[in-house]
Amino acid sequence: MRWREVFGAAGRARLRTAVLALWKLMRHPDTPWPPKLVALLVLLYALSPIDLIPDFLPLIGQLDELVLIPLGVALAIRLTPRALWEARWAEAEAEGGRAPKWAWGAVLVVAVWALCGGLLAWWWFGAGR
Repeated sequence: MRWREVFGAAGRARLRTAVLALWKLMRHPDTPWPPKLVALLVLLYALSPIDLIPDFLPLIGQLDELVLIPLGVALAIRLTPRALWEARWAEAEAEGGRAPKWAWGAVLVVAVWALCGGLLAWWWFGAGR
């Protein structure tokens, strides 16, 4: 299955399945490192509470999700051997596109952003003066 087939008529449900397939691809031991890295970056961006463009801006706020996540999924699919991607896709479809429940992932994302904010505040108020 190539990336054009992923983003067919049933867009949102297929995108949810694609993100779950990326999760499975990232964790699979036979995945080469370039698609594994792309999958990790796409998943971090998709799950991150902070966007490049804030969602409260009308129309433009949702544009980053509508463009960047599908492009990242397409890049990961393109870098992945066909048989490996199709197997991960089949696993994700079998689970119905339901994401795994992992609270530690949310804690990790919030902790990374808090650390970045703390370092920025330290640089701005402490080290720079």
